[in-house]
Amino acid sequence: MDPGLRQEDESISVAKGRRVTRVGTRATVPTPNATPRLDQMSSIARQYFELTKPRVVALIVFTAIIGMFLAVPGWPPLRQSLAGFIGIWLAAASAAAINHLIDQRIDRVMARTAHRPLPTGSLTPTQVLVFAITLGTLSMTILIALVNPLTAILTFASLIGYAIIYTAFLKRATSQNIVIGGAAGAAPPLLGWAAVTGEVHPYALLLFLIIFVWTPPHFWALAIFRVEDYSRAQVPMLPVTHGVTYTRWHVLAYTILLVIVTVLPWLTGMSGVFYLGGALALGAGFLYYAVRLLNPPDELFAMKVFNYSIIYLMALFAFLLIDHYLMPQAMQPAPALIFKPDV
Repeated sequence: MDPGLRQEDESISVAKGRRVTRVGTRATVPTPNATPRLDQMSSIARQYFELTKPRVVALIVFTAIIGMFLAVPGWPPLRQSLAGFIGIWLAAASAAAINHLIDQRIDRVMARTAHRPLPTGSLTPTQVLVFAITLGTLSMTILIALVNPLTAILTFASLIGYAIIYTAFLKRATSQNIVIGGAAGAAPPLLGWAAVTGEVHPYALLLFLIIFVWTPPHFWALAIFRVEDYSRAQVPMLPVTHGVTYTRWHVLAYTILLVIVTVLPWLTGMSGVFYLGGALALGAGFLYYAVRLLNPPDELFAMKVFNYSIIYLMALFAFLLIDHYLMPQAMQPAPALIFKPDV
């Protein structure tokens, strides 16, 4: 465009404390800088996102999705799978937010959690409560309307089991809190299975059992590393009440049990030799870490066990999924389902 068509007037005037530049015959007033407001909104969004414990929820949703795929011979129905995924994710996020709310006193004391939104004052308890209720309500609405009532009931039970029964009571009452409360955390593959089939099936219960047995060695490894934190917060985790050495032996015992349990999908005909090989290899790795934990080379080794346990579970379920589609001939007829509601 010809510069002559748009000439800037050199004269500058000030109106109401703002600089006004005249361009041609029109005056333009620069808008106030919106960056601070955008930064504030972005910061608030990050705080709400942190309430959902995204890394924990990602693992939960991953196992739920695998449960959906394992529930049917081919591909699960898209609408139910997508709605189930969203509903389960929202419920897990709601439970995580309630956990933040109930544990805010503990979180202020522990170094690992002192940066969370409530201890830092970034969000108020009322904001967190409204957020949690909103997510939970959306979850139940989606599951009831677009999936099936059974999945909604099981998901709600899991939410209450973790957010209320475990967080508010078991966590503060017994050193076996993670064992008893692990049932809520083990539910996702069962929820995923129910979302696409509308039934509770023995194979889904096997997936539940695997995560249930996996949970204690996974979490106790973290508790060993954070034993001083839990002691300062007066949370009766096993290494606080019975000592680190006692807990290390329990990690090994549950790891051995876990390796045995992970063979069950092959023994029952749910999966084939591809899965079996992967499960045994992963189990050997977990056993190595559990044995080494009895006499660890350094204080950080417990976190290595914790991190491996996450990789272990994700890889184990990945082996189940690959085996399900690549080696369908290994699948045997499923046993009779345990429960299917009349609709």
